[in-house]
Amino acid sequence: MGPLGLIIPMEGGGEDDLHHWPPGVHSFDPKPLFPDAGMDWVNTYLLQAVIGTILVILVWLWFAKDQKVVPGFKQWVGEQLYNMVRNGIGREALGADYRKFTPYLVGLFSFILVNNLFGQFFLTMFPTFSRVGYAYALALLSWLLYNGVGIAKHGLGGYLKLMTMPKGVPGPLYVIIIPLEILSNFIVRPVTLALRLFANLFAGHLVVIVFVVGGSLLLEQTSVVYQIAGGASLLMAFPIFALEIFVGVLQAYIFTVLTAQYVASSLAEDH
Repeated sequence: MGPLGLIIPMEGGGEDDLHHWPPGVHSFDPKPLFPDAGMDWVNTYLLQAVIGTILVILVWLWFAKDQKVVPGFKQWVGEQLYNMVRNGIGREALGADYRKFTPYLVGLFSFILVNNLFGQFFLTMFPTFSRVGYAYALALLSWLLYNGVGIAKHGLGGYLKLMTMPKGVPGPLYVIIIPLEILSNFIVRPVTLALRLFANLFAGHLVVIVFVVGGSLLLEQTSVVYQIAGGASLLMAFPIFALEIFVGVLQAYIFTVLTAQYVASSLAEDH
């Protein structure tokens, strides 16, 4: 398999598929790990998610091992990452309630970050969350969390009232406000949380595919002009890869921040 097989893992896997043009949604199709078993859902994206989970667990166990009063470089890196999420996200959004949610927020940030960085790792070359189903699944976990803690604190009736009937609104306006609040708090929040993560990873990596595959195809032409354009296209892919790293980190941070803010709004006494 040629190098483009790492960039565009088509379902067919044949040599003709490697030169399929133009890149598009089909470029993000996963490869089934057991194609003859009829389990297409067991594919490369699922494998990435499992590997990402294992990596997060192992890395944090490694950071926590052999803790010292005077930290070495490994301990310092782990403490900086942990403090960024605990203090910069959890404490800022949740106040005194931050401690009980810190493990989830740290795990959430780490998991998203690792899976986003798979898009720059040469053996995978695809961020897991460029498949929208994985982004929706993660948003569903956050949805269950902030609704669950809100119901646990206020009771079902009190929570629904808190989330749908803001204080200070004139009674007749509740006819309009309640449906809007239901739509905003229970539907729009998880959908936009997922789509924001998915769209940024999908769009950014699609641009990478266009530059890499387009540049490779141009290099195969006999015209010197096309070959120069192909080389320039491949060179442009490197700063785009760097931008993708930044986007991957930023989206992991934004998803975690919004999750913390949604939990804080569920725990608040009023809106």
